[in-house]
Amino acid sequence: MGIFDLFGGSSPEKALKLKPKVTQKYGDPASRQKAIQQLGEMKYPEAVTVLLARFTITVDPLTTDADEKEHVFGLIKGFGKDAIAPLQDFLRKSDQAASWALRLLGELLSEPEVIGVCVDTLTHLSTHYTRDPEKKVVLLHHVTDKQDPRIAPAVLPFLEDMSDDVKIAALKALAPMNHEPAREPILRLLTADDTARRVQTAALAALQSSGFGVQGYREKVEALLVDPYVLDKQGVVVKRQA
Repeated sequence: MGIFDLFGGSSPEKALKLKPKVTQKYGDPASRQKAIQQLGEMKYPEAVTVLLARFTITVDPLTTDADEKEHVFGLIKGFGKDAIAPLQDFLRKSDQAASWALRLLGELLSEPEVIGVCVDTLTHLSTHYTRDPEKKVVLLHHVTDKQDPRIAPAVLPFLEDMSDDVKIAALKALAPMNHEPAREPILRLLTADDTARRVQTAALAALQSSGFGVQGYREKVEALLVDPYVLDKQGVVVKRQA
């Protein structure tokens, strides 16, 4: 029990009322820092929720911003397992600060558990519109080069995302997985008339890395090949020999 509990100043409602102070960008920083410290003393999930909101703003000077965020990180980590549910909820609902949420989950969960959270969040995002693609990109980068059978099916829908950055991140995540259901979608993306050149280049790299053949798309793929990519006799994208 913290000092605020002893004097009746700690409750879920009190924690929620501190959010305006925690997210106050201007004015005396001492007020914001005091609210942060108070929340660290409150062992309620609502306190974690409000502390997480601090990651969604940036204050001047940047050194103060960085110090406060690291302090908040340590406080949330101190909640232990009680922080997991608020973190998962924040990751699902907030378009900002996904990297901080994932970093915290990495401190509190095993790697397979963190991947599970990423997969669940990506699955949710694939069916819900989000204005800012940043969270999708952060999640896709986090699962890239991870070996887990849950990842590829969750990543595949993002080949059809509206954001080129998201498409490229999805291609990079899928590239080493050799996930056969991804072959046709990658080829369709590569050969679509409205696909940007940088996305096409990422698609060629994904095909080369995965070893997929281009059957059914050979002529279209040949027209889009750029150095160092070529097709071998088996219709597989490979890198030109130096």
